Amino acid sequence: MSVAIVSHPLCIAHDMGPDHPEQPARLSVINDQIISSGLSFVCPQYQSDKVSLQQLTAAHDKAYIEQLYQQAPTEGSIQIDPDTLMMPATLQAAEYAAGAGIMAVDLVMSKQHRAVFCPVRPPGHHAEKHQAMGFCFFNNIAVAAKYAIQQYNIERVVIVDFDVHHGNGTQSIVEGDPKILLFSSFQHPFYPFSDTATKASNIHNLPLAADISSADYRIAVSEWFDLIDKFSPQLILISAGFDGHIADQMSGHSLTDPDYHWLTEKLVQLADKHAAGRIISMLEGGYAINALGRTAVAHLKALLKS
Repeated sequence: MSVAIVSHPLCIAHDMGPDHPEQPARLSVINDQIISSGLSFVCPQYQSDKVSLQQLTAAHDKAYIEQLYQQAPTEGSIQIDPDTLMMPATLQAAEYAAGAGIMAVDLVMSKQHRAVFCPVRPPGHHAEKHQAMGFCFFNNIAVAAKYAIQQYNIERVVIVDFDVHHGNGTQSIVEGDPKILLFSSFQHPFYPFSDTATKASNIHNLPLAADISSADYRIAVSEWFDLIDKFSPQLILISAGFDGHIADQMSGHSLTDPDYHWLTEKLVQLADKHAAGRIISMLEGGYAINALGRTAVAHLKALLKS
């Protein structure tokens, strides 16, 4: 079974300004690299549908969702937090971004595809159950996880978040859910400066020093593999943030394309062992425009086992 790509053209429409790091060009460079690498001929591409209110409320409070729509401007922008703006096109982009995760789950569960990569924006992993923050409005990966559990009666989902920032939003939604294991590696201390200590046995946070080496990073995240193996997931989801890349000025980490390929390859092997290969990756961070497309392609090649 092949690896599909799911996104939507309107994910580019959300634009917080030319100086904002979370900019439409992020998707443009990924799409350009997918084409120039020849992977557009290898990976079937789909346009996502909008996420439904019912699907969103599996991860977010209904009152929060309603508030977002009430706040949505018809022109100009409004400030959600110091880093996050909502524009007229924002919620439509967010609906299609979250909808990509829903479609991805359907594609792998119906065995149409073994794996799916979703290059979408706005990202999602900072969006909490009742709060937008950190460029995020709907928590795309948590919505997909909850949908897989409810729609397909899956009992064991693993989420791996290797964005350089803590997946605080995802943790707030899945904490205490025995059907979901969340693994999040991140630079610490760093935004969002959340309390990463938790008593929830399904949360595995891995705070890392800013100057961690590539070799030490691989050693650190390798601790996850036995835990994932023992959990025997039926589906693996990846919050794929590439902002720990050496070219990215958003962090102190110095990861390289081979590091992201290596970690993805390990997760693919675990998906093959336990989940009939089912693995879904959704774009989170990654702001080095000169490197993001290339890194995303390295990640996609690992999903393709190439």
